[in-house]
Amino acid sequence: MTAIFDFSSLITVLLLLVCTCTYIRELRPTIFDGGKVLEPGQRILPREGLSAFFWRCSRIGERLSPYIGACCAIMVVHVLFLKT
Repeated sequence: MTAIFDFSSLITVLLLLVCTCTYIRELRPTIFDGGKVLEPGQRILPREGLSAFFWRCSRIGERLSPYIGACCAIMVVHVLFLKT
């Protein structure tokens, strides 16, 4: 069964995506910005497309770090010991 149809596999894939995006952004902070810089008077950097999705995943990982870590620990127990 693919990860799309199995709920626990979908949650695992999403957690891995958030953790990976956060880790990559820690290594290279401007990787999801696409080489864009703020113009004078511009308050936010416009993000669009797939890089915007990855940037949002990395922000979720940064801001909700303790909760993401707890969810990862719960998923480890679930995958290793409970999933048949």
